[in-house]
Amino acid sequence: MRLLIVEDSPALADSLRATLAGEGHACDHAADGPAALRFLAAHDYDLLVLDWMLPGLDGLGVLRALRASRAPTRVLMLSARDTVADRVTALDAGADDYLVKPFALDELLARVRALARRPREDGTALLAWDALQVDPHARRARWQGADLQLSPKEYALLELLLRQRGKVLSRAAIFDRLYDSASEASDKVVEVIVSTLRGKLAKAGAPDPIHTRRGFGYAID
Repeated sequence: MRLLIVEDSPALADSLRATLAGEGHACDHAADGPAALRFLAAHDYDLLVLDWMLPGLDGLGVLRALRASRAPTRVLMLSARDTVADRVTALDAGADDYLVKPFALDELLARVRALARRPREDGTALLAWDALQVDPHARRARWQGADLQLSPKEYALLELLLRQRGKVLSRAAIFDRLYDSASEASDKVVEVIVSTLRGKLAKAGAPDPIHTRRGFGYAID
């Protein structure tokens, strides 16, 4: 997934970013509410890890702005505020989950995985093309039942194209979904990922589902 971490503590933000990136997620970081709104306006995110107490605009304000835009981004709210009333306020404002500080990173990862397993409005739980199956819950891709052993980026690319089946995605659009804003890579890395993904599919005996539309991008029909 592509995540936005909104947290004003540099130490905690660095820890969250390293932990979530280690799980294969692309993570951006905003240190205050206004910066979060700028990121949300510029990019589409699967999940927002959002602290409540922020400078400029608090997390509740960011959350309300996000929900007013009707973006489907899931939100995990973080806060030292631990009363039932606080949880109710955040959940009623549109948060999908609420985690009280201090917390164990293992619990945060479990909650992120749980949010990722929730059915999307734009797709089914299991994605398929011919005998190719992608399971977003397990983050695995199989051809005729055999695991393809994809890298995190290869898997993310395949899932993205299957979720957007029939739609041509430009190299820049794919890069924006697979890499965070601080990445020093260029969008040409997408061509490499497409190539290695095709290689693993061919090795498994699968036909190539990815169509290259020169000058436009890539698609799975």
